[in-house]
Order: sequence, then structure tokens, then C-alpha cells
Amino acid sequence: MSERNPRHGTAAEAVRAVRPRPEIEIAPGAVLTVLVLACHSEDTVGVDLASGTLLRVRVRWPVDREPDFAPFDVVQVTLADPPERDDLAQPEAVTAAWMPSHLGTLRGRVVKRTLGGLVAPVEEQVLGFPGASAPYWEFKGFRPSLALVVPTKGPVLFRRSGDRTTWVRFGWGRSDNWLPVEDPHAERALDLARRDRLQGKDLAAALGFKPQYLLAAVSRPQNGHCYKSVRTILPRY
Repeated sequence: MSERNPRHGTAAEAVRAVRPRPEIEIAPGAVLTVLVLACHSEDTVGVDLASGTLLRVRVRWPVDREPDFAPFDVVQVTLADPPERDDLAQPEAVTAAWMPSHLGTLRGRVVKRTLGGLVAPVEEQVLGFPGASAPYWEFKGFRPSLALVVPTKGPVLFRRSGDRTTWVRFGWGRSDNWLPVEDPHAERALDLARRDRLQGKDLAAALGFKPQYLLAAVSRPQNGHCYKSVRTILPRY
């Protein structure tokens, strides 16, 4: 396991050392500098800082460690041999050779510029298909499985009364979207507020920031289907 730098460190030097590329380098042993947006047991979603490309890095976490990279951490990723970039539902996915190294945390104008360049154009449907899921066989490897969305209405964070799962409702263009949330910070915000529904100033106060971006993602196949979710809620910069 690679050692981590302290959370309070910065990644400014690592970012300045990145050489811009017109496209992401995908090859065995390639080393990528990645700005983390969301960290999950399935993968870590981030931005390759050399090319500005969204990607999802599959990491084999040790059994005694929960996925713990935070939004805007900067990590160094070495790609496996082979990188395993062959999932038709998740064309952005690659596999890490070993645990990424934590280089620090990035703040300020670089984050603002990076996020601004990733915002998905408003379309009829989030992630290109209607509803909450689609059969795996419908995916051909050409449709993105990640979208950084700026809601045109909302968001409203709420907990469903039946199964007590956390969801977010938001408008995007003409569509009204209800998606499950896989962001522990958002779940804790409901707990701390002792509310089952938060929006506007109340949501900003509970999160500790004004929400600006939602990172929508397509899951790996489950019972033959891939499902939409919101991996994280990110602040305005």
C-alpha cells in the first residue's frame, strides 16, 4: 500500500508538474495524476489532469480499509497490465496496478476551471437514456457512463419513507430526475439536520457548502441491468 500525505497538504507542485496532453494516456504502466471527485468501493471517479478527461479508476482496496479519498484529493495512479478498458457500460473505466498515492488536496481556481470544463451539456435524459436503468446489452461502449450535471432546478435531498435510502431530485432542462445518492456526506447531512428532506439554504447549511454539481454515474451490471445514481454532490467554486 502506498503511503498517504496528510489531508491538509496541497497538490500544487504535482499539478504544476503535469504536462498537458490532447487525450488521456491508456497503456500498461502509464502514470496518471488524477483529481478525485468521488470515491466508492466500485471505483474512484476523477479527472486526468493532463487531458481533462473524466475517468473511473478501479482500485483493489485492502479488506481492512474503506475507500477514503475525498473530493479534490489529488492521487497518482499507475495503470495495470492490461488496463482492462473493455467495459461497454463504463467506457471510462481503467484498473489501477496498485493503491494510488495520495499527493495532497487541491483548492481554488484550478478546481473551478477543471469542473467548469467538464459540465455536461443539457440533454433530454441524464446519461443518455430514460428511467433509472437499462439492460446491459444496450450499452455499446460509445455512451458516457459519467456526467457532471449542473441542475436547472433544485436539488432536493430526501430520504424515502419505505427503505430509508437517500435520493436527490433535480431538474435538468425539461427532465425531472429522481436518483439514489451514494454520497456518505449527503446521508450524514440528513442525519445531522434531523430532517428527511432538505433543499435551498437548509441543504447548503447541512452540507456545509452551496451545492453546484451532481456527479451522475452508471453502475456495473446488476441482474443484467445498469443503474443510474448520483455519486456525489459538489460545491460551487
